[in-house]
Amino acid sequence: MKKEKVYKPSKVQVKRSRAGLGLYAVNAIPKKQFIIEYKGPILNEAQVQAKGGKYLFEISRNKTIDGTSRKNVARYINHSCKPNAEVDIKKGRVLISAIKNIAAGEEIGYDYGKEYYDDFIKPYGCKCHAEKHLYLPRPKKKAVKKKVTKKRAKTKTAR
Repeated sequence: MKKEKVYKPSKVQVKRSRAGLGLYAVNAIPKKQFIIEYKGPILNEAQVQAKGGKYLFEISRNKTIDGTSRKNVARYINHSCKPNAEVDIKKGRVLISAIKNIAAGEEIGYDYGKEYYDDFIKPYGCKCHAEKHLYLPRPKKKAVKKKVTKKRAKTKTAR
């Protein structure tokens, strides 16, 4: 029987954020370093439909992690339109790693995806720190009409 790989989590802490509670790096976390695993019991589709809620993380078509328990510290990672972390699903495990260097004291965030954004974030407004939000409609650029000026050709006149 194969042993499951053990990932050493980064040192993090839960603190107040713009979105309520958030997960923050205690020490600097270098790019590509594992941060934390999203944990909880595995639910099937029928259980997901009966339960509903915000802390459900779909790992396959018929398997979802119920991350509702406060022991699942990864549940405090908020959505970010300018993420510094990303999710990787490996062998049914949800692993969160840094995609850029994260400074000590910086909030950890990843993009939750358009479907989650539309269902849970959009109705209340995105509270992430990004200047440009991923899923807001972009204002249409107005076509700028260029003024065409005709320059009068200078002609030499013979005297």
